[in-house]
Amino acid sequence: MKNIVIFGAPGSGKGTQSDKMIAKFGLEHISTGDVLRSEMKNGTELGKTAKGYIDNGQLIPDELMVSILAGVYDSFGKEHKGVIFDGFPRTIPQAEALKQMLSERGHQVSAMIELDVPEEELMKRLVLRGQQSGRSDDNEETIKKRLGVYHSQTAPLIEWYRREGIHHHIDGLGELDRIFGDISAVIEAL
Repeated sequence: MKNIVIFGAPGSGKGTQSDKMIAKFGLEHISTGDVLRSEMKNGTELGKTAKGYIDNGQLIPDELMVSILAGVYDSFGKEHKGVIFDGFPRTIPQAEALKQMLSERGHQVSAMIELDVPEEELMKRLVLRGQQSGRSDDNEETIKKRLGVYHSQTAPLIEWYRREGIHHHIDGLGELDRIFGDISAVIEAL
């Protein structure tokens, strides 16, 4: 079983590369953003709570995210090939909680794959995505807040996963196929 954390700032290409990983390796996928957007669209209590945090560019509380993820993870059954965690963890306490949740099931994170993209490129990508998709969180003011949160709270995970011995740095700028080739090489070596 290959559980992968795909990691990077908003707009780094996590969703695009996750789709390619699912197609090639048959992995399941948990995108916290997709899960939360679905809850918000359906107007659930969780969705309403999450919307308040997201609209202010803040992270969802850890306990809430871990319980949501555990439920989705368990829904895949025991025989899956592995799961891509996309958009989680975003803080060291979340990484510790994910490690604990997987450990309780006899599983672990096999690799953390970091997509590294310069900030100017992230801004361009996210503004364009907002214009194309109509996502309310892809406007310049909220993007700046999200990148600030990423740098202060999320980027320290890189060092945490280095210490775990499972961090893999990928240059996220350039040709999609070259980036995916680099990711595939990491997964195939697991």
